Amino acid sequence: MIDLHMLNTYKDTFGYMSQQLSFPEKLTFHPKTFEDVFDETHPAFPHVVAYREAMYEKSLSEIQAFYTDTFDFNEKTTLYMTYNQLDTQKERGQMLAKLKVLYEMFGLEMPASELSDYLPLMLEFLYAARFDGDTRAQENVQLVIMIIEDGTYAMMKHLEDGHNPYAHLIRGLRETFKRCIVQDKEVTHHV
Repeated sequence: MIDLHMLNTYKDTFGYMSQQLSFPEKLTFHPKTFEDVFDETHPAFPHVVAYREAMYEKSLSEIQAFYTDTFDFNEKTTLYMTYNQLDTQKERGQMLAKLKVLYEMFGLEMPASELSDYLPLMLEFLYAARFDGDTRAQENVQLVIMIIEDGTYAMMKHLEDGHNPYAHLIRGLRETFKRCIVQDKEVTHHV
């Protein structure tokens, strides 16, 4: 189960991650953006610091080429979260339609040019949507996070194997989600 209050605490994190996982621009790496979101107590802090340090060694044009090579030309690291997860086009199409309806239900207008399982868009949804007092929020937010977690696990492992700096960012995102999951007392007691 997702702790919606904790998820709300990390809204700015999801906005930051969405920006970092979109095509890089000059302002993507502005220090103030990082400083406004992260401190040493944040679960993603060490991972995002490692990501930023690796990126600061590159020029913007190198980062843009690196981004394209990482996410646009490699099926194992696609930013489309259901691409490698669902077996048939029919299943994927149904999930894309469900996500689109979900976004609209919470007031996010889908860009016509993007599929609903695009990771930066999903993170933008978690950043922008208002869940307070909405009885539909728990189940629907849980679905979005589950899709992101399923889609990013293999991606993160592949990026880590290649020593790709984006692995740090994905790991930081996953650590943030862990902080938003309500732990079952029985499970944590026996672990």
